[in-house]
Amino acid sequence: MIFVLLSIFCSVLVSVILKLSRRYEIPTNQLIAWNYPTALLLNILFYKPDIQAISFNLGNTSLYLVLGFLLPALFLAIAASIRYTGIVRTEIAQRISIFIPLIAAFLIFNETPTSRSILGIAIGLLAIFFSIRWVADKQSKNNLWLYPLIIFLGMGIIDILFKQVAQHTEVPYTSSVFFIFLTALIISFGYIGIRIYKQYEKPSLSAFFWGIGLGIFNFGNILFYLKAHNAIPENPSIVFSAMNVGVIALGALVGLVIFKEKLTVLNKIGILLAILAILIIAGNESI
Repeated sequence: MIFVLLSIFCSVLVSVILKLSRRYEIPTNQLIAWNYPTALLLNILFYKPDIQAISFNLGNTSLYLVLGFLLPALFLAIAASIRYTGIVRTEIAQRISIFIPLIAAFLIFNETPTSRSILGIAIGLLAIFFSIRWVADKQSKNNLWLYPLIIFLGMGIIDILFKQVAQHTEVPYTSSVFFIFLTALIISFGYIGIRIYKQYEKPSLSAFFWGIGLGIFNFGNILFYLKAHNAIPENPSIVFSAMNVGVIALGALVGLVIFKEKLTVLNKIGILLAILAILIIAGNESI
C-alpha cells in the first residue's frame, strides 16, 4: 500500500502548492503552465512513449485537443476553488466527480446499473450538496458554490474523455497522454504569451520553480496510483477506495489544521457522505 500512500501524499501536495502560491503571490497561470514541461519530461523518463505510434485521425485528434484545453483550464478552476472555498471542499469535489463517468456508463455506454451503484451515486450527490458552501463571498461577491461545482463536473468530463482515449487501442495510452500534455503545454504558454505581450502580467521566475514542484507532484500522483494498481491487480477496488478516501481524509486534516479552514456541520456531514459513497462504489464489481 506504499504506492497508494505516496499517491495520496502527492495529490494533497498539489492542492497545498496551489494554496500557498496565492499567499506568496505566484502567478497561478504561469505556475500551472510550468507544470506541463515537467510532467512531459517525467512522462518520457518513466514511460518512454512511442511518439511515432500517435495516430492523428479525426477521433483521436479531437480528444487530444479538447483534453489539452480542459486540463489547464480546470487546473485554473481548481486553484480558484482552493482560494475561495478551501482545500477540503475542493478535494471532495474532485473525488466525488467519479460519479459523472459512472452515470455516463449507464446513459451513454448502455451499462446496466446495479442497486449498489445507484445508492453510491445518490449518496455522492448528497455529499456534493452538503460540502458546497452555498453563500456569496462578501468581498468579491462571487458565488462560492460555483467553484466546487465546476470542479465536480469538469473532472468527471475529463475522466470520460480519458476513457475514450483508452478505447483507441491502436495508439498506446502513454503515447496519447504524451501528446495531451504537449497540447496542454502549448495552449498554456500561448495564453501566457498573449497576457505578457499585452502587459497584463510579467514573467515570474518564482512561478518557474513552483511549477516544477507542481509538475513533479502532479505526475507523481498519476505514477504511484498506476503502480498501486499494478501491485494489487486482483483488488482494484482497494486501491480505488483507499486513494479517494485517503485524499479526502488527508486533505481535510491539512485544510483544518494547517490552513485553519472553517467547515459547517453540513460540510462535515458532506465529508462523511463522500467517504461512504466511495466505499459503496468501490464494492461494485464494475470498478
